[in-house]
Amino acid sequence: MLQSKAITDYMEFLHNRYPDILTAIMEHITISLISILLGVLVAVPLGILLANHSVKWLNSFVFTIANLFQTIPSLALLAIMIPLFGIGMKPAIIALFLYSLLPILRNTYAGFTSVDQSILQAARGMGYSSLQRILQIQLPLAFPYMMSGLRMTMVYIISWTTLAALIGAGGLGQMIVSGIGVNKEELIITGSLAAILLALLTDRMLSLIEKKFSLNR
Repeated sequence: MLQSKAITDYMEFLHNRYPDILTAIMEHITISLISILLGVLVAVPLGILLANHSVKWLNSFVFTIANLFQTIPSLALLAIMIPLFGIGMKPAIIALFLYSLLPILRNTYAGFTSVDQSILQAARGMGYSSLQRILQIQLPLAFPYMMSGLRMTMVYIISWTTLAALIGAGGLGQMIVSGIGVNKEELIITGSLAAILLALLTDRMLSLIEKKFSLNR
């Protein structure tokens, strides 16, 4: 009986707070997507460049810098952003963008360097330009590696975005923080479950895209 009442009360809570929950989800998606897109725009071209123009000291330098951001605790990195960019979405996006760099960069580099050099030599002999070799040969073969990095990064970023609420960025983390502040379990449960489901759905969607690409190839 008590369990039935608890479920009824929770469903009523969801109905009454639906607009706020939807707003928090959209804010969470916005922060996560912008961070990931910036990471892809920077890390993918950089990974391709490093793979095709291997310079040992440059590779070491770039990966050291990208790895450095991963060693900084997420809460500490968000705190560092406050004096530089204030509070809100902007510092959260920049911090999460820095976190997204290493896995995307590493998997892009690994994917492009895994392509058999004899295939590239044959393509070069057939008159393929550097751009054609990248787009028509290396990119399709490296795509599974890249998608693996992107999937992992998306799950991480969606999870870490919950901490962005601590610097006023909003999102589902705001519901969790507010729930802890007023001791309201419904807010904590809703924010946590929504973040988990969002990460799982995103991973599933990217998995389907990867499989579709592999079948079409």
